[in-house]
Amino acid sequence: MGARVREFEEAFAKKFGKKYAVMTSSGSTANLLGITAAFHHPDFGFQPGDEVIVPAVSWSTTYFPITQNGMKLRFVDIDPETMNIDVDQVAAAITPRTKMVFAVNLLGNPIEADRLRKICADAGILLAEDNCESMGASLNGEKAGAFGLFGTFSTFFSHHICTMEGGLVITDDRKLYDNMLSIRAHGWVRDLPEDTHLPMDPDPFVRQFRFVLPGYNLRPIEMEGALGIPQLEKLDSFVAERRKNAVQFQSLFGDHAHLTIQRETGESSWFGFAMVLQGKMRGQRAALVNALKEAEIECRPIVTGNFLRNPVIDKLDHNVFGQIKAADVIDSEGLFVGNHHHPIPAQLDRLREVVDATCAKF
Repeated sequence: MGARVREFEEAFAKKFGKKYAVMTSSGSTANLLGITAAFHHPDFGFQPGDEVIVPAVSWSTTYFPITQNGMKLRFVDIDPETMNIDVDQVAAAITPRTKMVFAVNLLGNPIEADRLRKICADAGILLAEDNCESMGASLNGEKAGAFGLFGTFSTFFSHHICTMEGGLVITDDRKLYDNMLSIRAHGWVRDLPEDTHLPMDPDPFVRQFRFVLPGYNLRPIEMEGALGIPQLEKLDSFVAERRKNAVQFQSLFGDHAHLTIQRETGESSWFGFAMVLQGKMRGQRAALVNALKEAEIECRPIVTGNFLRNPVIDKLDHNVFGQIKAADVIDSEGLFVGNHHHPIPAQLDRLREVVDATCAKF
């Protein structure tokens, strides 16, 4: 990790309108870094047992860093149309122990940021984002990942830009940034600026191995930074092509009788194309998955489905607000296919053919 990583971080922060960006080894470790840095922020007063509100549908490492820092997950359902966190339920789910909402921009689709920010501001709690699937998305001209205290990104090889493995956290908060620099590299203070809020030993020799926060080794490598610099320059064109593909997908499937698709909020960067079976296709997901497999069209569950149905949930400190209905439907009836930053008109037409042929069997 050296000059290329720093150059990529500076360019990334500028691109997303933030003062600071910290590159990590993955999007998952970006979540770990952001959450841990916030937990140890001197101004926020986090304590073990504090609650963080999360949506019932997201990737596993949205959730793990919260409990790994001794906090409690508080699950709420998703909006069945946008597949993002149900904002009305967020407002009702806040308790005296709630300290933060960790919202997720799912499959490229931005959260309802203005409403969430007001809810959090009125309650005196923080808003942060897992934006690992939604780089390049925006809402009312504001970029997803830049809506709250911090936002996390992934540069894994199948995501919007690629450094093979990698992630980033962006923020405007200087103390959070300094915390992240320390936690990313073992919890030491090496390379921190002299005016940091963290304690610095006056002896430069001793300072090399003084540890001030419970850290990890979450560092990227220089090659990943070097790959990220030209990739970032192409992001806008990549997202534009993904959005063109989405226009065709919406045209083909937007009024389909036997499935629904994700309703776009703002301008999605369309990580993939989600479908939720309904009508006579309800309960027939396995048949569609098999048909797609035979047609050599890869498909996957919609992220983790309802995360509460994953066996690991028994190992995580959590509670649940209200009923989780929409996430259950996603869990049993949902799937998604990939998108690309190259035109895929023939592939999308073929997808419609396979879906229709499967529906005709029932």
